[in-house]
Amino acid sequence: MARNVTQKLIGDHLVSGEMKTGEEIGIRIDQTLTQDATGTLVMLELEAMGLDRVKTEISAQYVDHNLLQEDHKNADDHLFLQSAAQRFGLWFSRPGNGVSHPVHMQHLGKPGKTMVGSDSHTCANGSLGMLAIGSGGLEVAMAMAGEPFYIKMPEVWGVRLTGKLPEWVSAKDVILEMLRRYGVSGGVGKVFEYHGPGLDSLSAMDRHVIANMGAELGCTTTVFPSDDEVRRFLYRQGREADWVSLLPDEGAEYDRVVELDLTQLEPLIALPDSPGNVVPVREVAGRPVYQSYIGSSANPGYRDFAIAAKMVKGRQVVDTVSFDINPTSRQLLENLMQEGLLFDLIQSGARLHQAGCNGCIGMGQAPATGRNSLRTVPRNFPGRSGTVEDSVYLCSPETATASALTGKITDPRDLDMDYPVLDEPKKPVINTQMLMEPPSPEESRKVQLVKGPNISTIHELEPLADPLEVEVLLKVGDDISTDEILPAGAHVLPFRSNIPRISEFAFGIVDDSYAKRAMETYDQGRRHAVVGGENYGQGSSREHAALAPQYLGLRLVVAKSFARIHWQNLINFGVLPLTFDDPEGYDQLEQGDVLILPHLQKSIEQGRKLTAEVKGRNQTVALKHDLSPRQIDVIQAGGLINWVRQRQ
Repeated sequence: MARNVTQKLIGDHLVSGEMKTGEEIGIRIDQTLTQDATGTLVMLELEAMGLDRVKTEISAQYVDHNLLQEDHKNADDHLFLQSAAQRFGLWFSRPGNGVSHPVHMQHLGKPGKTMVGSDSHTCANGSLGMLAIGSGGLEVAMAMAGEPFYIKMPEVWGVRLTGKLPEWVSAKDVILEMLRRYGVSGGVGKVFEYHGPGLDSLSAMDRHVIANMGAELGCTTTVFPSDDEVRRFLYRQGREADWVSLLPDEGAEYDRVVELDLTQLEPLIALPDSPGNVVPVREVAGRPVYQSYIGSSANPGYRDFAIAAKMVKGRQVVDTVSFDINPTSRQLLENLMQEGLLFDLIQSGARLHQAGCNGCIGMGQAPATGRNSLRTVPRNFPGRSGTVEDSVYLCSPETATASALTGKITDPRDLDMDYPVLDEPKKPVINTQMLMEPPSPEESRKVQLVKGPNISTIHELEPLADPLEVEVLLKVGDDISTDEILPAGAHVLPFRSNIPRISEFAFGIVDDSYAKRAMETYDQGRRHAVVGGENYGQGSSREHAALAPQYLGLRLVVAKSFARIHWQNLINFGVLPLTFDDPEGYDQLEQGDVLILPHLQKSIEQGRKLTAEVKGRNQTVALKHDLSPRQIDVIQAGGLINWVRQRQ
């Protein structure tokens, strides 16, 4: 049978289950990626497992999120992560080396391999012909220990590209067009695999831009073929020996094929406060701009910065705009310096920041209250920038730079300049000095973990009660993101290895009384529930968004639908995720209701449907679950950690 690239990647790594849409499958994992905002918990989980050394081909720990060192917490955790990488046999990317996704793609990613990462944008490495999937940290820890990675077999949609991008239109506009068509939940349960003649005009880093923001579509992942362009990319990185061809077979079929003619695209922009709120730039042209921000994992390539440098060469950005340059790697910085482009950016009035995630995750570069910020980052969820009353737009480097030159949102096609001609460096700088190889097993065993005072152990997870009685402490609407459940930013993420402390911020953006009310309820010996709308838990893979509310007593989330990663994270930490059998059931429940699920274990074992009683109202609500038999065992044990212990 002719296979597409996704089917080849899954089929070649399948260890359990059948490749039937919706069925749970287990796949062998070749590589893992962790970063510092999520990796601290992963390393603590490896220690709790008693793991001697990772069993993957390659595992890498990056420090790219928590780079601000206002006090000891981030610095201490950097030392802990470095010692853990040495102890367990991981590659270690030092602070300032760059954002995990492009650095991994340049130096460690390999076509034909599988990878899971404790970051939702792990899917960016699908640009190389990998099956790269974002997941919760606990599942990544299991993969590092040699366990299969479990997922429901997705549909595979083929996105057939034709034509070539016009001038002033770039890869960011491709993924924004996909978001305009399908929204932030249009990819749930799906892999988007790009193919067709239009690929010939897209570089490997262009593909990275598209694959990265597949996370914003809700995709399981994004896949590109490994073709001559991937070979050329690896050759320029000095890694041609790592290239293998991986193309769809002739006659390969997809669950659905969508057509995208690149020649018909125009500059697009996502309005506040959702990546799916996409319109043509011309529709909002003229709005004043306070900040234009170039960089992040969503636009990490040399061309993304070079186009901005060419546009501002010999010009000045207006004095009302903060023009923020956020390099994605030290290697990129060196190439920009070598080509003289960094000089052009600085001379134009740009502000240069260190290589890392920085403003994308709310670690600095926060905009002024209520002022418009144009960013090439992947997300513009409310408050994610670090400013509560923010107004963040997502756009291409061309649009962000054009707007910095005019002081207002500007379609770059309206500038009085020719489209810049871009040339790649003839001899690109390749810098691996800050990417440390793992020591030998013998040396690793001598390493002691370095733990600062901010690192705590994971609390004991209690089995799910039966019957389960919980009060609805919070009811939220559609598309609630993990940034709203457990915020990021400079004031929160330093507590990522201290669950009691970070739990104080849970749902703070939505309801700043939640954490206090939840702890009071827990201290009274009661547990609670949260009710949500569609696409509950979209966004970041951070498992803190499940673990922190669980620490406060969350045991049940009932929603119209869930984002994939957060749904799995809830299960991993013993929180039962249920959906309404009829979406109108959402309207039946209010904050303060008490739900009772009698005979819970028997109900979830015997079928998909359950009935919850609303205490004191002589009313019931029809619910359902989508747990596999393995996940039922996990949830009954109180979470994945307990389940693993029971198997030993």
